[in-house]
Amino acid sequence: MIINCAIIDDEPLAAGLLESYVKKTPYLRLKGIYNSAILAMKDLRNNPVQLLFLDVQMPELSGLEFAKILSKEVKVIFTTAFSQYALEGFKANALDYLLKPISYADFLKSTDKAYEWFSISMKQDIYKRDRFMLVKCDYKLQRVCLDDILYIESSKDYVYFFLKDGKVVQSLMSMKKICEFLPKPEFLRTFRSYIVHMPEVQQVENLRIIFGDVYIPISGNYKKDVLAYLDLHTLG
Repeated sequence: MIINCAIIDDEPLAAGLLESYVKKTPYLRLKGIYNSAILAMKDLRNNPVQLLFLDVQMPELSGLEFAKILSKEVKVIFTTAFSQYALEGFKANALDYLLKPISYADFLKSTDKAYEWFSISMKQDIYKRDRFMLVKCDYKLQRVCLDDILYIESSKDYVYFFLKDGKVVQSLMSMKKICEFLPKPEFLRTFRSYIVHMPEVQQVENLRIIFGDVYIPISGNYKKDVLAYLDLHTLG
């Protein structure tokens, strides 16, 4: 996977250093360098990128201000010489924050994080489009259709896909991994060991989702998202 990126920094030396880092990172493709957010805004409308290395302090329009008007599809790694901007950067939904002077090791840690984020996002989009996944099951790949899933349960190192037809598919996989790739809010974690296919919910009682004789708890850690989904579909 190749990530198209651009650099916005009004300091030529800082921009040049980032350019050299991008060019020696195999999964990055540099599409532009801009010395102001104003110039970038005009060009990026017609030549969009996926990732921006964005300086915080710039004249006319700061990096923090520019990040607020970006499309949600564009991810940002902020760069600055001032650590006090870190919190504001993360409030602007930045993937990461690099403090100048930036070493290649720190740059690579941030871009690896970006690569992981885009990889997960791409798989989520594929699953949404194709409506199935292939999971490892007894030394083979087993097709699991998203529309056939009622809920998923984890036990030790395994996850179990409980399907509408009564079948159960077992796979050696972590709950964390399956949570990353399943589309949300269609699939929501309700408890440490459960993920529920929310459109299949038929009955909820006392903070428990009921499938036949199976009662799936809704715990405090996940209650907010689950109840928000249920509220959207509740009449009266």
